[in-house]
Amino acid sequence: MKYRKKPVEIEARQLIGSTREWHGIYLWIEENTLGSFEPMAVIEGREPCPASGVSIDPRDGRMMIATLEGYHHANLGDWIIQGVQGEFYPCKPDIFEATYEAVEEAS
Repeated sequence: MKYRKKPVEIEARQLIGSTREWHGIYLWIEENTLGSFEPMAVIEGREPCPASGVSIDPRDGRMMIATLEGYHHANLGDWIIQGVQGEFYPCKPDIFEATYEAVEEAS
């Protein structure tokens, strides 16, 4: 059998510009999740990865997004998606472009 992805609207923002410009995206994630977490405790395994949240990896400055599957790094150019259940995750630009199209907002 073949299946088609149901049409669904998501909110997404792209990490472009300098890391200073990423701050608004960081706050967007932080305000809609469990908040910030201590990155090295999670990286080193001293604490479990939270179910949701955001941090900055002090080793390289990349954004870390906590998901139920663990944390994911977001890189310059990646899209940050808020899914249908409020979850956040990064998506590479080519995958985003192949999967999503802009939706015109009703006035």
